[in-house]
Amino acid sequence: QVQLVESGGGLVQAGGSLRLSCAASGRTFSWYGMGWFRQAPGKEREFVAATSRSADSTYYADFVKGRFTISRDNAKNTMYLQMNSLKPEDTAVYYCAASGRMIGIAVEQYDYWGQGTQVTVSS
Repeated sequence: QVQLVESGGGLVQAGGSLRLSCAASGRTFSWYGMGWFRQAPGKEREFVAATSRSADSTYYADFVKGRFTISRDNAKNTMYLQMNSLKPEDTAVYYCAASGRMIGIAVEQYDYWGQGTQVTVSS
C-alpha cells in the first residue's frame, strides 16, 4: 500500500508556472511507477504525465509536451510536476497516482490515488 498527498496547486495567470508535489508514504516509493492525471468539472479524468520506478522513462500527453516536466526523488518519496507556460485550459484538479505495474496512460493502470490539488489558470 501507498498513501499519496498532492500539494502545490493554486491560482496563476496564463503563462505562469506552478510546481506540484506528491508525497508518498507506506511501501517503498521506488517500487511504484507514478503518474499525474487531471480532471476538469464535467470532464473525464485525463492523463498528463508518467514516470517509471527509476525515472529512466517518462511519457507526456500531447497537450503538455514542452511545457510540463515530471520528475521524482525516491530518497524523499516525492514526485513533482513542473508546469510552465500554463494555459486556462490547464485548469483542473490534478491527481497523482501510483502503479505497482508498468506505467501507462489509462486510469485503470494505477492502483493508488491522492485527493487532488486544484490548479486554476486565469487569462
